[in-house]
Amino acid sequence: MSEKVDTECFESMARLRELRIDHRDLDYLIDQLSHDPLIDQLRMRRLKKRRLILKDMITQLESELIPDLDA
Repeated sequence: MSEKVDTECFESMARLRELRIDHRDLDYLIDQLSHDPLIDQLRMRRLKKRRLILKDMITQLESELIPDLDA
């Protein structure tokens, strides 16, 4: 049973790392595009929404990885 827990924790950590990389890349892209006066505003809104979704996913996963203090 402990092997399964360790594997799940490892997979969660790997997923968290992937999400953080995706968020960082998207943040960089949004920053670069914001300097372009001809950028499609709809595209920019979609990118920002995706970045927010990624941030929420990161926050959720981080909260699952932190042990419950009440336990």
